[in-house]
Order: sequence, then structure tokens, then C-alpha cells
Amino acid sequence: MKQEKFKVLLYLKKSSLDKSGKAPIMGRVTVGRSMAQFSCKLSCTLSLWNPRESRLDGKSREAVETNAKIEKLLLAVHSAYDSLMERKKPFDAVSVKELFQGSMDTQMTLLALLDREIEGIKARIGIDRAQGTISTWLYTRRSLGTFVKKKFNTKDVAFGQLNEQFIREYQDFVLGEQGYAMDTLRHYLAILKRICKMAFKEGISEKFYFAHYKLPKQKESTPKTLSREDFEKLRDLEIPEKRKSHILTRDLFLFACYAGTAYADVVSITRENLFTDDDGNLWLKYRRKKTEYLGRVKLLPEAIALIEKYRDESRSTLFPMQFYATLRANMKALRIMANISQDLVYHAGRHSFASLVTLEEGVPIETISRMLGHSNVQTTQIYARVTPKKLFEDMDRFIEATQDLVLIL
Repeated sequence: MKQEKFKVLLYLKKSSLDKSGKAPIMGRVTVGRSMAQFSCKLSCTLSLWNPRESRLDGKSREAVETNAKIEKLLLAVHSAYDSLMERKKPFDAVSVKELFQGSMDTQMTLLALLDREIEGIKARIGIDRAQGTISTWLYTRRSLGTFVKKKFNTKDVAFGQLNEQFIREYQDFVLGEQGYAMDTLRHYLAILKRICKMAFKEGISEKFYFAHYKLPKQKESTPKTLSREDFEKLRDLEIPEKRKSHILTRDLFLFACYAGTAYADVVSITRENLFTDDDGNLWLKYRRKKTEYLGRVKLLPEAIALIEKYRDESRSTLFPMQFYATLRANMKALRIMANISQDLVYHAGRHSFASLVTLEEGVPIETISRMLGHSNVQTTQIYARVTPKKLFEDMDRFIEATQDLVLIL
């Protein structure tokens, strides 16, 4: 299409001074013969304004900060104009104004689309989404909202105002100003990428802004698991009767070692999750809180003994409720009491079940995957590390099986 005359003019609205005597900065977009006015949502001291340059004179703090915001504003206006030109369809000054301001009447905005997706996830909780899924989305929404407010001084932003630099600046904001770890940033960026891809597919956004942007690599960490020596130290630890909270924490952890349960599951499983098979064996079957996948494991005598220890017909759950903050603090104390060198966290019990209790005793990894409620065996391979004992036993079994073979070169 023919490129129309395009111009952006900034000026002061001197008739509307605020209490400090500053005047609002207004803007006017001209495309061909059409014009549209808008508020820059900025104000400045009258004596500093340079009408010819549409900037503030001097190097005062007010001048430097306001000029920087004006630069970003003008960049957004020109970006909106370029985006409309790429569509190769007629447009006017109002179209430019509405695009760069992210008008809710003309298009879906970044945070509005994110809110829509969050509401969709909430509606599916209990169907194909776990309750814990929503927390990361809400944290991402809060973080992005803070960043947009800081960068654009608005509550939301149009997709036409985004670019790859926006992503990089948000990354610096999360790591620097918010002080979050790289793994947290990766979760936030993954959600932002999903929203941007959704906007592109739905025609809300002209571009997919993550097309040439790679997410930071996920930090690889070895799953924490107890050595057999440390496991026995904790199992045999004598805890004074008056420390009932610590006793409960130790028993909950031991149940994780014997049954592979996560914290969210062990405090919520009930008698309805127990089943007896035709041979009289007791099984634990439950939907994992994290993924809703089915976990099922034949209970060891030690696990059954713990269930019987805390049996209470007036309580629906198998074990008494213990808040995670209390459990975490108690585990730090148990680590010292048992003289265990490594950090002690509840999820190490689930890892120990995968390695010490099952894999090291010859249980196939595919079976362990079903017990833990994993969607694929690759996840189990991370949990179930091959211990030295398992390695030596497998090698001895291999040597014994191949000792009669003759190698012919």
C-alpha cells in the first residue's frame, strides 16, 4: 500500500497543571489527513520543556528520566506504525494510537491473554490439571505485571509493543531486581513464550517474538538420595517422646522411603487409597497431586507398620497433618540429631525409594516408574540413580552369564 505521511508531535497541556505545577505531556499522531490525540501519561516542569525537540532540556533527574520514557513511547508508536504497514491494509491515525496503547476494544493485550489462560487452567483443576499447577502461572502474572508497570507505566501492553529486547529486559529484571534464580526465570519465560505463541496463532500478534530466542538451559542437578548408612541412622534414631512433632516428621519421611510418596500426597492419602489384592497384599493407589497420574505400590511391612501406628478412625487421612514449614524445620533438626552430613529434605525419601529400596534390590525401572506415578520412564531414570552396589552386582551377573562365551576375532 502507499505509505502515507506519518508524524508524531508531543506538546504540553498547560491548561491542566497538577498540584506541583507540572503540565501533562500530550501526543498527536498524524497519518495522511487523519489525526489522533493521546495522553503520554507523563508530566514535566514548564521551564524544562523544549517544544522544538519535544524533550526536556538539561541533565536534571527529572529531565533524564522523562526523556528516557519519551524515547520508549516514541519507539512504541513507530513500532505500531511499522506493524500496520506490514499488514498492507489501509489504516489511519486512530489505528496507530489504539495499537500502541493496547486498546482493549481492538485487540487482546499481553496480560489480558495471560489472565484468560489462567482462568482456563483454574476451570480445569481437578479434571486434567492439579491444584499446584496454578501457582507458577500466578507468580508469572505478578512478575510480568510489575515489569510492564515499570517499563511502560501502564497496567498492560499490546503485543505490537513487544520485541525480543522486551524479553531480554524482562530476563534482567527477574534475575536482577527481583533476585530470582535461573530456574525460576526459566519457568516464567516458558509461560511468556506460550502466551506469545498463542497470540501469534490466534492472529492477535503479528510476530512470534520467541522465534529466535532460546530459553535458558535448565540447571542439571543430581537428585538427592540418602546413602544406606544415613538411611539406617535416621531409621534407628531414638527421639525423646516429648518431641512428637519430630517423631511424626521422621515417620512421614520413612514412609516416603518405603512407598515413594511426595509430601503433598502423604498428608492427603486416605483409607480409600488402600486396596487388598487376591493374595492378601495391601496396595496404595492414589492420584498424584502434582500431575494427577496414578501411583500404585505394594506396601512393604515397614510402611504398613507406620500406617497402623497412626491409625485413627476419627481422621480421614492415614497420617496426621503436618504443615510443610514445620516438617522442613524438623528435618533440619533430625539431620543434626542423626549426624547426617548432607542436607535432608522430604523429597529425598522419594528418591531413596527409587534407588535404595527398589532399583538396588533388582526391581525393573519400568515397574518403579509405575510405582512413582511417572508419565514416562525417562523421569524415573533421573530419580533412580545406579548405586555402586547395583553396578557391581550387575557386572558380576554379566560376567557370570558370559564366562562360557568364546570370542572369535
